[in-house]
Amino acid sequence: MNNLLRKIDLTSLRLFVAVCQEKNIARAAEREFIAPSAVSRRITEIEAIIGLPVIQRQSRGIAVTPAGQTVLRHAQAIIANIEAMNAELGQFYSGARGEVRVVANLSSMVQFLPEDIAAFERLFPEVNVDIEEQNSIDIVRSVEERRADFGICVAQTPGAETLQQLPYRSDRLAVLVPRQHRLAGASQVGLASLAEENFVGLSSDSALTAMLAREASREGLAPLKVKIRVSSLDALCRMVHVGLGITILPQQVGQLYLNTLDIALIPLAQAWATRELVILIKAREQLSACASSLVSFLEHQD
Repeated sequence: MNNLLRKIDLTSLRLFVAVCQEKNIARAAEREFIAPSAVSRRITEIEAIIGLPVIQRQSRGIAVTPAGQTVLRHAQAIIANIEAMNAELGQFYSGARGEVRVVANLSSMVQFLPEDIAAFERLFPEVNVDIEEQNSIDIVRSVEERRADFGICVAQTPGAETLQQLPYRSDRLAVLVPRQHRLAGASQVGLASLAEENFVGLSSDSALTAMLAREASREGLAPLKVKIRVSSLDALCRMVHVGLGITILPQQVGQLYLNTLDIALIPLAQAWATRELVILIKAREQLSACASSLVSFLEHQD
């Protein structure tokens, strides 16, 4: 009974299933285009491996033994899994078709996903990608409850450690200030030097807001003085442009507005300002072929 995986091959299992379904070795052999003696030999080999009879040969056919019923049940499951795998792999040759549900945080939506999804859809034009922006906490919940195939958020999001994390991208935070601000010409800036500034921030439940509050506390600083809260990175930049405060945001987002708004961008000095964005999934083997293709594609972007 040891090492059944190495001893029983798929052809023997397929022929055994055919015999059980036909209740007759000769009819099973005809169905499978093989000699009855070869089928009989395969059945005998299975019985030798497990040490128990799987069928009883009778004058008008066969009867399946209790041990045979167990082998039959598992053989059918194995064959069904192989056929399902073959069907899903076939999508890679014929062009994957289907829909993938993705939930992603604001930073990845603005910085990386538009170009990455466009590149993916050029390879797989029959796959529809449904992307919904959510805050990082909700992304974790959506993946856990299977309301999305996978999510993209910051690796340090509470609850993300309960899911499988795959690397996606990294970004770096920077300080955005009006061009006439006292710090506008600095090469970098620390969080402590911003303690007296008025901030424009994202909603209180965003991952970036939580991160800044956490790091300010770790450095023994008072909470940042957030005077205005907005719901988009675009709005953050425009609020700074008109002088309503400064903000901290992904550096790549700020760079998009340097030539159109009256602003300056200064990298944050702290090591934690570099953030890892990850793909969150329940289990890779549970992804559909389409979702697995997209996850594999995004993993290899840089």
